[in-house]
Amino acid sequence: MNLRHLVAAVALVSLAVPAFAEPSAAGRVKVVSGSAFIIRGSEVMAAELGQPVFESDRVRTGSDGRLGITLKDDTRFSLGPGSEVELSRFAYVPAQGRVALALNVIRGMAAYVSGRIAKLSPDAVKLETPGAIVGVRGTTLALSVSPR
Repeated sequence: MNLRHLVAAVALVSLAVPAFAEPSAAGRVKVVSGSAFIIRGSEVMAAELGQPVFESDRVRTGSDGRLGITLKDDTRFSLGPGSEVELSRFAYVPAQGRVALALNVIRGMAAYVSGRIAKLSPDAVKLETPGAIVGVRGTTLALSVSPR
């Protein structure tokens, strides 16, 4: 095999290997004031306007913080002071029938406005608290979770 054939073979093989892309953001920070953070794995970052939020991220506010997030399906949720919410599950690929949303309200106050996932598949949306799981049927609601 000459050098040209070898280079062509390597190029073809490299095109056949799928690219590993960074996971797509579930949503973005739309409102932030006071102390607010995104926790991704073991990394804690100050929340900033426009910052991406991913599935499995936790968002937390300090005693003076407020945070608003809009997800890809236009679901909106916001946190008041001293709150923490985990985006436990997010999938929005309606063309493939993959839609799911699970928000775990760990503590504090959170407001929720349903987006397209709740309209397409109401059973695919879960709002969880330490004491209950709330099913959503396309609505707006507010939750307050106090430590036990």
